[in-house]
Amino acid sequence: MLLGPSLFVSAVLFTLGVAGVLLRRNAIVIFMCVELMLNAVNLTFIALAQTLGVAGQIFVFFVMAVAAAEAAVGLAIILAIYRHRATLNLERINLLKG
Repeated sequence: MLLGPSLFVSAVLFTLGVAGVLLRRNAIVIFMCVELMLNAVNLTFIALAQTLGVAGQIFVFFVMAVAAAEAAVGLAIILAIYRHRATLNLERINLLKG
C-alpha cells in the first residue's frame, strides 16, 4: 500500500493545526486546532500501522485517551475563564496580573 497520500494529508492537517495555534487568539479555536493536530498524529499512526504492524493502532488508543482527557479538562478551564473574565480572547486574559 502507498503511504504517501495518507502521510501527506496528515502533514497538511498537522500544519493547519499548528498555524491555527500560532495565529489565532480565541481559546476555543486554539483548542480545536490542538484536537486537529492530535487527529493528524492518529492518521499517521494508522497509516504506519498498515505497513509496520498493529503497534500503531495501539498508540491511537492512547492518543484518543489523552485527547478525551484534554477535552474534558480543557473545556472546563475555558468555561471557568469565560465565567471569570467574560471573554475568550487570549490577549485580554492575564490571570497573573489580578
